[in-house]
Amino acid sequence: MREIKIDTEFIKLGQLLKMSGIAASGSYAKIYISEGLVSVNDEVDLRRGRKCYPGDIVSYEDQVLKVI
Repeated sequence: MREIKIDTEFIKLGQLLKMSGIAASGSYAKIYISEGLVSVNDEVDLRRGRKCYPGDIVSYEDQVLKVI
């Protein structure tokens, strides 16, 4: 599990995927999310604008991120 530190109250899911390097661009993040490949706290979420807060766990394939 990798920890991703944010300096704001929340980060949008698409931005988080880009920031972590999982998605090379916003276009890739949109595809991953819309195809149901990304889960937040063990639930698939199809919203690129989903707000992720510290403590949230985001998973894509074998990569797991924890927002701190």
